[in-house]
Amino acid sequence: MKAALDVFSIVAIVAGSFFFLAGTAGLLRFPDALTRLHALTKTDNLGLGLVVLGLLPRVDGVLAALKLVFIWLLVLLCGAVASQLVARAAARGQERRT
Repeated sequence: MKAALDVFSIVAIVAGSFFFLAGTAGLLRFPDALTRLHALTKTDNLGLGLVVLGLLPRVDGVLAALKLVFIWLLVLLCGAVASQLVARAAARGQERRT
């Protein structure tokens, strides 16, 4: 059973790392702020979720697992709010240029 949990953890963390890398590539390659935000927030949220999922079998107790899940939910909320603010600022900047 321990070997299966090890494999699950490794696969989930590697998959999460892949999504972080894909989000970074999208941030660097996409042409405007809105598409960059879309690529970054979606892949980072999924990447962090997979990393947390991979770390859950490694924690000692329920409290530590709840802390990991709470951190993930907090990052989801903060990422959505920050993306909304950046998108509004970008839209206002485009309106002023036209």
